[in-house]
Amino acid sequence: MTHSPHFTLRLALGLADPDTADALAARQYPEVLALLSDRFGLPEEMVEELLGADPAQMRAALAIDPEEWLLGAAELGDPAVGRALWDAKFRNDAGQRWRAMHKIPGLLTAVLAAADLGDPRWHDDDGLLPLLYQVSKGPDLVPVLTSGFPGLTAGTLVGCAAFLPPPVVVDACLDLLEIWGGTEPFAKVLALLEETPVLDLGHPWLPDLLRRALDAPDPAALLREHRPGGQWEDPAHLHALIALRYGSIASVPPQKPDGLDWDLLWREHERLPISRRGMYRGRVWPNTLIQWEGCPTDVVKDKFHADPDATIRTVTELPFEVLTEPCDREVSLDLLLGRGIREGWFPLDRVLTEVSPAPEVLRALPYDHEPTRKALADLLAPLGTDPVNWLTCYAALRRATGTVAELIADVLTPRPRKKRHTSWPQPRKAPASGARSQGARAAFLGLFRCASQEAQTAVVPHFDAMAVQQFLRECGPSPAVRDAVVAAHGLPASLMMTGGRIDADTMDYLLDLDEPAVDVALFRRYDLPRPERERILAGRLRGGGIRPVSGELLAELDKVIVHQDRDWLTAGAASGDLRVVRRVLERLRLYIPATRLRLLVAVWERGGPDAVREVLAMDRLPVTLRRQTEKLLDAPDGLEQLRARLAGEADPDRIAAFLAKPGGRPEKRLAQLLGEGVEPPWAALVTAHRATPLPEDLVEALVELPGCPGELLRAGLGAPGRWRNWNSWIEPALKDGTLALDDLLTHTAPAELAYDFLLRCLEERHSGESWTTDEDWRRLRERTAALAREHLGADAEGWAVCLQLLPAFAGTLSELLATAGAMTRMPA
Repeated sequence: MTHSPHFTLRLALGLADPDTADALAARQYPEVLALLSDRFGLPEEMVEELLGADPAQMRAALAIDPEEWLLGAAELGDPAVGRALWDAKFRNDAGQRWRAMHKIPGLLTAVLAAADLGDPRWHDDDGLLPLLYQVSKGPDLVPVLTSGFPGLTAGTLVGCAAFLPPPVVVDACLDLLEIWGGTEPFAKVLALLEETPVLDLGHPWLPDLLRRALDAPDPAALLREHRPGGQWEDPAHLHALIALRYGSIASVPPQKPDGLDWDLLWREHERLPISRRGMYRGRVWPNTLIQWEGCPTDVVKDKFHADPDATIRTVTELPFEVLTEPCDREVSLDLLLGRGIREGWFPLDRVLTEVSPAPEVLRALPYDHEPTRKALADLLAPLGTDPVNWLTCYAALRRATGTVAELIADVLTPRPRKKRHTSWPQPRKAPASGARSQGARAAFLGLFRCASQEAQTAVVPHFDAMAVQQFLRECGPSPAVRDAVVAAHGLPASLMMTGGRIDADTMDYLLDLDEPAVDVALFRRYDLPRPERERILAGRLRGGGIRPVSGELLAELDKVIVHQDRDWLTAGAASGDLRVVRRVLERLRLYIPATRLRLLVAVWERGGPDAVREVLAMDRLPVTLRRQTEKLLDAPDGLEQLRARLAGEADPDRIAAFLAKPGGRPEKRLAQLLGEGVEPPWAALVTAHRATPLPEDLVEALVELPGCPGELLRAGLGAPGRWRNWNSWIEPALKDGTLALDDLLTHTAPAELAYDFLLRCLEERHSGESWTTDEDWRRLRERTAALAREHLGADAEGWAVCLQLLPAFAGTLSELLATAGAMTRMPA
């Protein structure tokens, strides 16, 4: 659960009426103060001082954006606050913690702009400025270098100048001039350079400029003359540069700031390499730049050659040359062409006419991309419907080294008859494993799936068995082409489709064949719907009529592992085929009375009373049932009486009573019912639950089933252990409307779970991941607030008691509110 006292208190203060919330904040003052300290990332005593120890103001501060509030605190110019802000880690509305100096642009700038540097507290050992002097590497340099810090003192200019572009260094000199009211800091800088010759400002021209400024009548004008206009004036540009150099990946803007000139960035990189570990070995530099629009081609290509697959996934665009230039590292061509063609980086006509070798290109093309299929279809059109062209094309693919266009042109070039292929080259059998196509076969099938239907229909009769299998399983042929394959290759082709993943249309097609061997393969390999499994085991045809169950299907029944696929066997209980029924009864026990009677009725209807006698002689049914049935075998209306007994046992009320009877394990009885193909009688279960609540174990099992009614779902909200199954049934039921949000407030127990749901919604709303709409959330808040007003009114003491009771309260949220209200209204 996401429950925590801090979040609970914040939610309670948000739900209560404003006056009540203020009173509750005063009542829970220490907890509110701790909550604000956690939210803003500052010490409790500092938060208390900044908010004036006013409970109402503190309560209101909970609704303020923490970034906005911290910026306001920075502008106070308080040395203690400035120092605390350097380490502050605030918590946003989604509950995530962030380092304030790294997350809030301009925070350190605001601190320094408001600082009175004449106050010695800024310079004390535990003050902010000595701490900033010590920053020499890492992400902390980003706020330091992008604030006014470089222009504060002679020492800060010397320490920071090398990291900054020339125009920004001039800006820092102008700041020094303004802050100190003269050129004294410039003289100190020059003195430091003379005293310590190893110091390097990173700009050879800077010492001379400072000397000239010392003697200039207007130093500021001189400095401005040396500051190029339009360069590094936007704070976002400087922040992006410094973040690239020293920040974490998260601190670098995902897109190039508007107006940032690539030439300026490049010039700064040439002055001082942005990546200290080499041009393209830095972690942030190339990974970020390739995502910026307009990134220079050289950077993109170098990053691609260093790490092809990672570049393909993250780059904004790749140049076409990466397809034709050699690369020392292995390149995933399907990934490269898949993204590049879909996003328009690589024109299809150039891919087909300039990229080689053709087999690799054809295996990597995105065939789910309609323009790709169209371009290939146009290229293939000259091959027509002549099978010789296509067979020759496949043979050529096995040794092709040129482009796809060259391959097709070569096939169409007149050649001696002996070099033309009239049959499949080196035919192979279809592998039992059904392995996917590889090499030239994969390339040919990719190409062939784009051929016209007429061409496919003309060529598929000439496929070898392996090509037939792989074409049917991988290429999704149209019904007309599929029929042509089956007409040419017969039953083996149909059986080849019973492997791998099958879509619903293909499954229907195969079942409609009513072919015994196909039915056996589908029965063995796929999780067929139970009605289809029952139909096959009964020998009923989709086209009408009944046939004997084949020996192959009976053999499959013998292989069924009972504890894994028990329902495969129980599907044959009502088949009526005596051989199927024998296997069912020999291998498992039937638990549901209606299933046993359904078996006997089906056997009688199909084989007469003598077949029933054979079943009874197996001694696999309860003694009472056997005796009762034996008495009916010679009666003229014996079958009708047996049917009547079946109708009685299959009555929904009777099944509901079977599930809900006291004792035992009702969830096990439900599993037995489902395992024998009997659906829960929902209406009867709801009626029974209204009369006498169903066992909790049964409810917990029922709510997991599709189609469970809302009344039982609401009962499930109060059953133990249900919350761990939030994703399996609670959230889906809320989404489809079977449960309402209000139900969670009035039926969920213990109450802490309902509170937890409110917190979950609150966090998801702020993180942008919620499936609820604004209207849903508004209505939920109103309903919760209405419940609170109903039971607590404007009593802050009642709210406090409610929060105290919450962790251990066993009832629902509405019951918790009622209990808290009653306790506070009781006479002392």
